[in-house]
Amino acid sequence: MQAETLTRMASPQSDPKFSIIIVNYNGGAYLQAALDSLKAQTIRDFEVICVDNASTDGSVEGLDTSGLPSFELIRSNENLGFAAGNNRAIKTAKGQWICLLNPDAVAETRWLESIAAGIERHPACNVFACAQFMLEDPSRLDGAGDAFLVFGIPWRGGFERPATELPGEGTCFSPCGASAIFRRETFMEHGGYDERFFCYCEDVDLGYRMQLAGEDCVFLPDARIAHKGSGTSGADSYFTTYHGNRNRTWAYFKNTPLSLLILTLPGHVAILGYIYWRNRRNLQHTGMQDGIREGLRTGWQMRKSPEFKVRKRTRPLFGMMAAMAFNPFRMARRKAHVRPLRHR
Repeated sequence: MQAETLTRMASPQSDPKFSIIIVNYNGGAYLQAALDSLKAQTIRDFEVICVDNASTDGSVEGLDTSGLPSFELIRSNENLGFAAGNNRAIKTAKGQWICLLNPDAVAETRWLESIAAGIERHPACNVFACAQFMLEDPSRLDGAGDAFLVFGIPWRGGFERPATELPGEGTCFSPCGASAIFRRETFMEHGGYDERFFCYCEDVDLGYRMQLAGEDCVFLPDARIAHKGSGTSGADSYFTTYHGNRNRTWAYFKNTPLSLLILTLPGHVAILGYIYWRNRRNLQHTGMQDGIREGLRTGWQMRKSPEFKVRKRTRPLFGMMAAMAFNPFRMARRKAHVRPLRHR
């Protein structure tokens, strides 16, 4: 196991309702802004656990954590990635509910209060997604839950769309990892994030596994954060484009039932070709090309993992497909895909 250092600035007197997890890697001033937004929460029944992935920018030095009910800093001597960093923190967490928050995001004052209200309205639900707005332009959405095209292409619903298109409360495919909410028990039962993804689409992969097991994800439009988006990794870097393109196909191959995979694979490859053609002039053309090639080359191997062999699908195929989008033009325009709530 990697070496790490644990620092507790304050400890809760009893187990809190919420554990807020922040995985930081060279987050700069964004990290302090995220913590400051948590200090102002109207609900105080929470702890904050921050995992630092061997940052070199000093972002965790001299953090002002005064005003937080509880704060714990875990310093790793290597970059674990988003997936493993969250898994590590959640093993330490004491809260009944896990609230993920990116270091380049700030939560509105009533963020936890709105989540608590959503939990009360939907007592059978174990997974929630939050409304995300652009940090530098609040008139635009950063996301309204993750959406998934039946041909195996995920997207962040509503990304860069006008904020006026924010959907009402309903169900989406999965929560974006920047502000995902899980019942801790449920997260652990499904094995947490797949650490092979490192970062990008690990949230879609976990959401797909939960959909197969019959878990609905409810989108809460009143639980709001502002998110920079790739504020620490660079939106157009080789790293981002490679992992994003590779992991997208990994999530598709790994989780799609065989009958649906056979039917949709030609469409998946065709859409990948379209995505490649549309972005061929991008500065990180090489990262996109390498990621698509690697995803197609190694995607089938994801189905051979022990986790895949023991997993049981409890939701019927057509019931699971109901959570997916069928219109590729919706995906191309990055429109939100939130469906009306079904009677539970």
